[in-house]
Amino acid sequence: MWESTGPAVTVIGALPSLAAAGTLAWAVVGPRAAVRQRLGRLARPTAVCAVLSLTTSFALPKAGFGSGWKLAETAVLLLLVAAVTRWSPLRELKSALPLTALAVTLWPLPLVTGESFLESIGIATFWLLPVAAAVAAGAYPRRQEQRRRSAVAEARSAQRRQLSRDLHDFVAHDISGIVVQAQAARFVAATDPSRAVLALERIEKAGLSALAAMDRTVQMLHGPEAPTTEPLPDVSQLPLLIANFTSAGATEAHLDLPSLVTEALSREAGSAAYRIVVEALTNIRRHAPDASHATVAFTPAATTVEIRVTNDRGARPAPARRRVSRGGLGLPALTEHAEALGGTLSAGPHGEGGWQLTAVLPAALPKEAP
Repeated sequence: MWESTGPAVTVIGALPSLAAAGTLAWAVVGPRAAVRQRLGRLARPTAVCAVLSLTTSFALPKAGFGSGWKLAETAVLLLLVAAVTRWSPLRELKSALPLTALAVTLWPLPLVTGESFLESIGIATFWLLPVAAAVAAGAYPRRQEQRRRSAVAEARSAQRRQLSRDLHDFVAHDISGIVVQAQAARFVAATDPSRAVLALERIEKAGLSALAAMDRTVQMLHGPEAPTTEPLPDVSQLPLLIANFTSAGATEAHLDLPSLVTEALSREAGSAAYRIVVEALTNIRRHAPDASHATVAFTPAATTVEIRVTNDRGARPAPARRRVSRGGLGLPALTEHAEALGGTLSAGPHGEGGWQLTAVLPAALPKEAP
């Protein structure tokens, strides 16, 4: 150990304190944007200050202590610990934090003579407490910021999923109707112009419906300050949906909707039921366009409502069902939505080449008057 006397030795002992104070001043002085960047790069300078502190603590202990530099140095290092814990990347924090903690906890040990090993451990543990407090002071706002970012990311992801479902459930249904009507108009235009005109009117109606759904989707992107839009469709609009579906293609659809179902389903469950029926009819139009018959039946029970959409094979063999993409649209998304509401959804072959979709949603049926 060096002889800790003389002004030169005192100046050397003060170097870690001056370096730590200069590092802290460099990080917090300046424009706000520059300060934010510097705080993120504070780990390496802090590690250098910690190495200097450890070196002088064991090489020149009395020089730093006698002039009071060590106490000031410890205070600044604790501020650096809090700042590094709050702002530094984890990969840099893993190296800077242990070194700084050692510098703070071990600096008194070279000054203690004649103490036992257990007493030295007690002294180091005592100085570990302010280190833990500084780490907690930096970790709490860091954790809060991470939670806020996670919440924002989850909200954005949920909004994207909602937008994709709206586009798939409503816009795709209308566009598929436009395609069917355009194909029908192309075949009858030469022989029956009046039917072609009727098909064009239906195309116009479906196009306006698709535009309305897209307008609603775009307004959702504007955030909570956007003007209130019309509510999403529910089961009360199913009769019109079934009528439009029957008039647009070769499949005749029938709806069995008891009046109490509309009251039993909540707003969210009613919107989900409408989406389920739209998805089922869209799949019939895509995968069984020549099916002669389709049935949409709602069956109320004590605490649930069952939705069953069934179609036959039609005159021609139905094409293979298209495998749903991994994008989370269609039946997988509706299944997830139904399960989130406390219900179930399944689909599969039915009868001789037909298809059936079955969903069960929670409901609160009105009690009968005594």
